[in-house]
Amino acid sequence: MGWLKSAAIVLLSLTPSVLWAEDTLDKGDTAWMLTSTVLVLFMTLPGLALFYAGLVRGKNVLTVLMQCFAIACCASLLWVAFGYSLALTDGGSMNKFIGGTADFFLASVTQDSLSGTYPTTVFVMFQMTFAIITPALIIGGFAERTRFSSMLLFSMLWLLFVYVPVCHWVWGGGWLADMGFMDFAGGAVVHINAGVAALVAAIVIGKRRGFPQQAMPPHNLTMTFTGACMLWVGWFGFNAGSALAADGAAGMAMLVTHLGAASGSIAWALVEWIRHGKPSVLGIVTGMVAGLGTITPASGFVGPMGAIIIGLSAGVVCYFATQMIKQRFHIDDSLDVFPVHGVGGLLGTLMTAFFASASLGGMGLAEGQTMGGQFVVQVIGVVATFVYSGVMSYVLLKVSGIAGSLRMDVDEETEGLDIVLHDERGYDL
Repeated sequence: MGWLKSAAIVLLSLTPSVLWAEDTLDKGDTAWMLTSTVLVLFMTLPGLALFYAGLVRGKNVLTVLMQCFAIACCASLLWVAFGYSLALTDGGSMNKFIGGTADFFLASVTQDSLSGTYPTTVFVMFQMTFAIITPALIIGGFAERTRFSSMLLFSMLWLLFVYVPVCHWVWGGGWLADMGFMDFAGGAVVHINAGVAALVAAIVIGKRRGFPQQAMPPHNLTMTFTGACMLWVGWFGFNAGSALAADGAAGMAMLVTHLGAASGSIAWALVEWIRHGKPSVLGIVTGMVAGLGTITPASGFVGPMGAIIIGLSAGVVCYFATQMIKQRFHIDDSLDVFPVHGVGGLLGTLMTAFFASASLGGMGLAEGQTMGGQFVVQVIGVVATFVYSGVMSYVLLKVSGIAGSLRMDVDEETEGLDIVLHDERGYDL
């Protein structure tokens, strides 16, 4: 019986790691989440910064770079101070709407704290990178005409009063999470939220001087192309990292993210080719961003075929949305934030209800849920985000305007924001 006793001892020694694996540090998961965090920060600095900076005129290139950099710094501090706790911790009786205050300044987070199988510090930092890029996306809606101080004030107020509550509703155990709303990596939390805010800001702040009569082409498409490539690579951390583990779900999310980007690029380029006789570099990279934004909410729920269909739809729908916003409504959403991110996020969030179904190659809906029922939940989430972001963004813009003028005056805008705001030039050739 000696062998039986030895076997029992071995089994007992293994039992804790089997029963409580979720509370044990996993080095593979930790390494993947550290990598994903770096990738998502890489999306903003330098990816989005270069992408946006290349799209504006040369006299405003430094301003856009400065805005992205400053938002990254300020959002990081605000997230640690208040954002993380309000977005992603238990809010007690108010948990359906907002998180708690116990972790202000990460009061209970230590080096040994765990969130599942990796350190809580890593989770805080990973989620911080989402809180950085979301307000940074918005600046594309009012580029080349906004005061730096007003932009920064609005961005931080928006992060605290718009991004944080919506993040809690979806990812912090709030009311949309209770309904079964499906948003794997930020279709509503990031893309619809930022897209609507950018649209409202473009309307409230007004058009650039000369828009739409005067042509305002990108000053450096090489810079934009470089930034777009960085966004594509960084997006693997954005979507696959949202699996929160180094597992099959992360692998599938990475695959469908890539397919969504490729499909969106091809679809946009083909539409341009058919309508204008030539595909453009700006078009193919914008289609890539549209495909990525649209696949984001679905990335943990759909299979390869669903991703391709979603990406192709994004390229076509977002292209025509861009034309409509600027040509029909003459809204100067300078860098197409709403038609690409807002419309793309909306499209992807709604299509998730269908392509997540196992019958269409997805990972499956919740037990007992139907496509129709899930679609209703998705519509509720989209409408709630759209309305809340729109109303609050308008209010916060007005508050920021009281604190200081939002808009540069005519002479300052003509001279260029780089010189007026920062006393520097992007180029001295």
